[in-house]
Amino acid sequence: MTRIARRGALGALAIALAAPRLAAAQGNTIRIVVPFAPGGSTDAVARLVSPGLTQRLGATVVVENRSGAAGSIGADAVAKARPDGLTWLLTFDSHATISALLRNPPFDLMKDLDPVMLIGGSPYSIATKANKPFRNLADVIAAAKARPDAVSYGSTGNGTIGHLTMILLGEAAGVRMTHVPYRSGGLAVNDTVAGTVDMMIGSSALLLPHINGGTLRPLLQFGPQRLSGLPNTQTSTEAGFPNLIAEAWWGVFAPHGTPAPMVARMNAALRETLQEPRVQQVMTETQQARLVMSSPEEFGRFFAAEVEKWGRVVRSSGIQPD
Repeated sequence: MTRIARRGALGALAIALAAPRLAAAQGNTIRIVVPFAPGGSTDAVARLVSPGLTQRLGATVVVENRSGAAGSIGADAVAKARPDGLTWLLTFDSHATISALLRNPPFDLMKDLDPVMLIGGSPYSIATKANKPFRNLADVIAAAKARPDAVSYGSTGNGTIGHLTMILLGEAAGVRMTHVPYRSGGLAVNDTVAGTVDMMIGSSALLLPHINGGTLRPLLQFGPQRLSGLPNTQTSTEAGFPNLIAEAWWGVFAPHGTPAPMVARMNAALRETLQEPRVQQVMTETQQARLVMSSPEEFGRFFAAEVEKWGRVVRSSGIQPD
């Protein structure tokens, strides 16, 4: 390669790497769309990382909650946004069930959004109001066997991974329980604390603050081993269900066609932000999350496997969206 050609290539690379900052400056703000109502763990993660992203991307980063239709409304808004680096989706594991759950999804799950990063995950857990009679999963199963459909549980919506996990648990334990879907983890927690539902399933990140505060009692965690924040709560394996492992996760997507340098820049900004000591502490201790901070390619492979795994459960159960 000649000196002139090398200089031209380096100049093009510099422009490409600067593209995210230039795009952000033109639009003034970068939107992180959360496809759920405020108060859940996805909203909490988005608001946790937004200050660091603001610093690193050279533009104000705002979190926009657009909930409804199993998370597809917010995801569709991002899928239809211009791929200019100004709009991103930070979503939850239930994103993997949209194509199986909705009869006519407004966008193509695998084609209209490009993976950016798998942030990390936290095992699902079941918790109940502190003054409810349930002390562990065995108590729940005994009550459900004695009164089919009388025991109720909340989740963040029909077809979410929490809901699907409870379906698998009911099948494995031979019991029927009543599902109460909510539009966000925060709403489900509120009704569980109030005693409106007998218990709820949610990410350990969502439930732990209320467990530590004494308003909720943990009954079971679906991780392969006990979390440091739930040292006295048995795992599904310990409870006799070794094949029932379920982990909540958070991931970031971009509108399809977002230039690779912009995706790389967002991935790098997320990684740097998540490695800040304060942010890392909140994620690993308060949220009880296992940080992954994957590459876009790694997230793409993980996501395809999640779509296949949980899509089978949705189809076999005949679940309909909220």
